[in-house]
Amino acid sequence: MLRGLVPALCGTAAAQPQPQELSSRTSVDKPITTTAGKFYCRVDALGFAGRAMHLRLTGKLIALHSKVVETDTGYEFQFDPAKVSLAELASWVAAESKCCPFFDFHIDLERAGRRLCLRLTGEEGVKAFIASEFQVPAK
Repeated sequence: MLRGLVPALCGTAAAQPQPQELSSRTSVDKPITTTAGKFYCRVDALGFAGRAMHLRLTGKLIALHSKVVETDTGYEFQFDPAKVSLAELASWVAAESKCCPFFDFHIDLERAGRRLCLRLTGEEGVKAFIASEFQVPAK
């Protein structure tokens, strides 16, 4: 469900306004920007070391999500806090917000600390961007 998260998030998007293949999007050695209408990622906001660390954490989030829930204005990605810490998720949000300022981020710790949730929302049109870039399956 989140396997498309890597190309969507800063640190892995295409350098030119035209999309590139995923294999060319995963380099951390170039400042890159992706565009999809008015939504774009400013990867240069993280720098090389920050982008590399962000990619590692993004990979962990992709591998360890437990569920994706569609909301009216975006998507919620759920995690087991024993596998992904609140600090890791907060660190990811802090970095992601620098390069993708069009997202609204919401972190919730639910069920007496047994579920950690990241909700991504934003202005009109961002939900379709999330679904496309994160490869959220159609209903």
